[in-house]
Amino acid sequence: MSTLLSVDEVRHHILSQLSPLPVETISLEQAFRRVLATPILAPSDLPPFTNSSVDGFAVRALDVKGASQLHPIELKVFADIPAGFSPHFTLPPGHAARIMTGAPLPNGADAVVPIENTNLSFHDKATQPPYSVQVFNPVNPGDNVRPRGQDILRGHPVFEPGHRLRPQDIGLLAALGISHIEVYRQPRLGIFSTGDELIPLGTAPIPGKIYDSNRLMLKMLIEQAGGEVIDLGIVTDTLDNVRSALDTARRNNVDLVLTSGGVSVGVFDVVRHLIEQEGERHLWRVNMRPGKPILFGRYHEMPVLSLPGNPVSAFVGFWVFVRPAIYRLAGLPFVPPLRLKAILEHPIESDGRESYLRAIVSYTNGQRLARLTGHQGSGNLFGLSQANALLIVPAGVKSLPTGHEVDIWPLDDSLI
Repeated sequence: MSTLLSVDEVRHHILSQLSPLPVETISLEQAFRRVLATPILAPSDLPPFTNSSVDGFAVRALDVKGASQLHPIELKVFADIPAGFSPHFTLPPGHAARIMTGAPLPNGADAVVPIENTNLSFHDKATQPPYSVQVFNPVNPGDNVRPRGQDILRGHPVFEPGHRLRPQDIGLLAALGISHIEVYRQPRLGIFSTGDELIPLGTAPIPGKIYDSNRLMLKMLIEQAGGEVIDLGIVTDTLDNVRSALDTARRNNVDLVLTSGGVSVGVFDVVRHLIEQEGERHLWRVNMRPGKPILFGRYHEMPVLSLPGNPVSAFVGFWVFVRPAIYRLAGLPFVPPLRLKAILEHPIESDGRESYLRAIVSYTNGQRLARLTGHQGSGNLFGLSQANALLIVPAGVKSLPTGHEVDIWPLDDSLI
């Protein structure tokens, strides 16, 4: 019997066999969650010109020094400056220009008086500027003004390679006028489930058969991690059918094949048999619970990562091994998963393997408390659905008492 490999050994080996995918140029509209392959420097200042941060009147601050409610200062209104208009004049002393939020500040002006600090109203619908305006409050140079380059200066680093773009990042790039970017190609994963016992959703129940839950769950997990899915369906337990599915994956130029089922020690675990006979098995079986029979290898140079058929084992195996693999292909650096601390509400038992147990974590008096969701069988999806964290028991540990501090992986953003 082969020696069980540690979780860290298996993950390290898988990542060592994968490299970031080639670079492609895409439009900014396609860029959500994509990973930058090249650095981005600001091509211009942002904002690109000095502008008003409020609706009001552009003035020379010196002209309204000492203004008050009792002694307002009246200025002649020289011009209107709507948003989108570039003023080609210099504001004369003793004058003001009506200005909208975001409109460029004219030469000669150094501050903006908000409209609420004047005798005019937001509700004034006149399209022509008023003859004059009374100012009730003084301003200092720079008040209510956004200087050119206040946000970022031309040439300043914006993002480094390996950054995954969020909506706010795409908004920044759009504001800088960047329409196309270079990113790593999106990882393409072929997935299939194996087993004569599996039937697709929409099929009437059949004695001895179960619905294929893994494929849909893994598809969602892949897409959540930033991958593209090539769905190869359900594959029955024959060498010919598994070979056909893998050949289809090759024709579709997938970057990694992900399978569930068929990798344990049974007579019908044909995925493992095929990889061993016609491919290259790099590793098999890991010292973890659930999910010991995990296989990684190659079929005609195409990487294949096979998870157990039990759904909880497949879910945990995805989080521990597949998600980092997708990140590596996508050009993201490997960052160890976030671990938080929690206090056990009851004692737990383990079998000495590194264990990932379904848990519910709650807050009491500012402290995280953890309890298991019930029976930890690797086929029990209900307990996984209830869990908001995976509780990690280190290898070699067989029991933990009430009150012990444990590591958890959050499955729910509310815990972070």
